[in-house]
Amino acid sequence: MIEKIDWVKTIKYLSILGTIAICLFIFYLGWQDFFVGPDRLEERLRQMGAIAPVAFLAVQIIQTIIPIIPGGVSSAIGVIVFGPFYGFIYNYIGLLIGSYIAFTLVKRYGKTFMLKVMEQKTYDKYIGWLEKGKKFDLFFAFAILLPGMPDDILCMICGLTNMRTRRFLLINIVCKPFGLLLYSFAMKEVLLFMSRLL
Repeated sequence: MIEKIDWVKTIKYLSILGTIAICLFIFYLGWQDFFVGPDRLEERLRQMGAIAPVAFLAVQIIQTIIPIIPGGVSSAIGVIVFGPFYGFIYNYIGLLIGSYIAFTLVKRYGKTFMLKVMEQKTYDKYIGWLEKGKKFDLFFAFAILLPGMPDDILCMICGLTNMRTRRFLLINIVCKPFGLLLYSFAMKEVLLFMSRLL
């Protein structure tokens, strides 16, 4: 008889592999002098054509729903690879779509879906935010505004509330850019510093 897949454990292993892959990718970029030679990077991106931004958008959407790589790191790579303007645009669109999908999945499947992509202790740690009652919407908006907050988990928690999709999207559209800008550019500097050590 086929054993049931332990999705939480599988995602944990995928997260470890994703982190290793990101580190190898950073090493590769540093080795190819992409950090110090932007012309080389632009040339490589032109060769890839439309595939590069589409692939990056797909990664951002997936990692928002299933945390297989650290979100801040992928956002920083977007800024490094595509530049500050397009990097921000691709990050913003990918994260908005991913957040909406995560919110919708929890609206439909509830706690069951959340426990497929996170451990019970993680769920227990953040579910208490629902006790904010009527202030939850304001608290959620403030959390999305700030960098380094668990946006993905909070978007899923929103799916357990009676928050309407329009309100959810409005909060994300208005508040996400500020935290995203600060976090991705800070992580970019960290990655660039690490690349100089290679």
